[in-house]
Amino acid sequence: MALVDISIRRARPSDLRRIAAIEDAGVALFEEHLGAAVLATVPALTARAASGAERDGVGTLLVAADDRRLVGFAHVVPHDLHAHLEQVSVLPSYGRRGIGARLVREAMEEARWAGFDVMSLCTYRDVPWNGPFYASLGFAEVTALEPFQRDLRAHERALGLDVAGVRVVMQASLARPGR
Repeated sequence: MALVDISIRRARPSDLRRIAAIEDAGVALFEEHLGAAVLATVPALTARAASGAERDGVGTLLVAADDRRLVGFAHVVPHDLHAHLEQVSVLPSYGRRGIGARLVREAMEEARWAGFDVMSLCTYRDVPWNGPFYASLGFAEVTALEPFQRDLRAHERALGLDVAGVRVVMQASLARPGR
């Protein structure tokens, strides 16, 4: 599929019903990468995604859209003095076209304009479209965790996410050079 013109914008109420399906579509990628047996041991990876309505009003919800439909989204929630990238998802059929990177960069810019100096996220360190992808966008693994990050990691462990691979917290500075 050729790259179509993708716009990144804030979600509209009419977009909310399409958000969960975008995230759910990514389960197939995890199954292909991790294997069905591993995926079966981590119900949280295949659980129904949060709906757009559940995400709406909590932080910033950005969407990527072509001329016909939504193809991706990014959800950023505030925690203390950090913006936290809660979720980025792109339909697999639109993958590897830079849409996820554009969503992350736009989310970082929105957070910067909102006054945040740091954006963090939790992810799989070794899944190619997770840790390595975020590292390519300026995120680095952190080990000295903020209290909210420790809480997020404890919640992930309780969900069993660590069974599928090494989970890490990464963060990036949002400060402009010379600031």
